[in-house]
Amino acid sequence: MITIVLVDDEVLLRTALAALLPMEGDITVLAEAEDGRTAVEATLRQRPDVLVIDLEMPGMDGLDAVAEIRRALPEQVILMLTRHARPGVLRKALRLGVQGFVSKSAEPAHITSVIATLHAGKRWIDPDVSALAVTEDCPLTDREADVLRVTGEGYSVADIAVRLHLAPGTVRNYLSNAMRKTQTRTRHEAARYAREHDWL
Repeated sequence: MITIVLVDDEVLLRTALAALLPMEGDITVLAEAEDGRTAVEATLRQRPDVLVIDLEMPGMDGLDAVAEIRRALPEQVILMLTRHARPGVLRKALRLGVQGFVSKSAEPAHITSVIATLHAGKRWIDPDVSALAVTEDCPLTDREADVLRVTGEGYSVADIAVRLHLAPGTVRNYLSNAMRKTQTRTRHEAARYAREHDWL
């Protein structure tokens, strides 16, 4: 029996997966969570074999939650569900140690088989997701993308500095570089431009 914590902010999808995955294989859902903060708490409390987590969520997103979980549980096996697989985000998730990526539109039977694959110590990345992961058309560095991603959530330079453990001056430099590369006048325009081009 493989235990999982299931995280997705879409209630219909999460409850459907919670009902269907155990029917497709030897899976027990220990807990469900609707956002990153609850995901961290549930994972640290339940210690599942596999964490199945959505990438895009309001507030603390999947990447932020994974980073926090990894600090406490470096061996945690993680399967990330994604609908819009942006190259920069995928590369960052791989660096964080995420072992698997599956499209949110995948059949429950496929998700179940991938959970079993990860539990057996292997990796899995859906072909359509991996094709995007190796796309190298983004001119932004990883750190420039990081500051734009947080900027897009409405945080000030000081808040971004705290969240990313950087000096405010360093954040301003990254934002300036990103604005130059995107040919925009404000950091918010730069963040919007980068999102529209699937760089974040």
